[in-house]
Amino acid sequence: QVQLVESGGGLVQSGGSLRLSCAASVSIFSFTIMRWYRQAPGKEREVVATITSGDNTYYVDSVKGRFTIARDNAKRTMDLQMNSLKPEDTAVYYCNAVKNSYQSYWGQGTQVTVSS
Repeated sequence: QVQLVESGGGLVQSGGSLRLSCAASVSIFSFTIMRWYRQAPGKEREVVATITSGDNTYYVDSVKGRFTIARDNAKRTMDLQMNSLKPEDTAVYYCNAVKNSYQSYWGQGTQVTVSS
């Protein structure tokens, strides 16, 4: 059974940094796509960053240049380095891993709060 566990969330001041980590209970080598999503209160969940099995990365415009996604197959982790954080980055951040069109897994989420 695949389990994803996020960590690294917390409270930080505007302009600060946090590093989120998603640890998988199985090898992540077979995940074709891994993503970080976030959901702010009253808003829909949105994709923040994507990394493919070939290490291609994609970011939503609002975080380009500030966030960096990376995966480590040996450690079975996917990280999100978040710099220059803004209050609008406040949300619950979720890790998602996709093997194929019918196998997609989610973590429980980690809260990120950025104070102004």
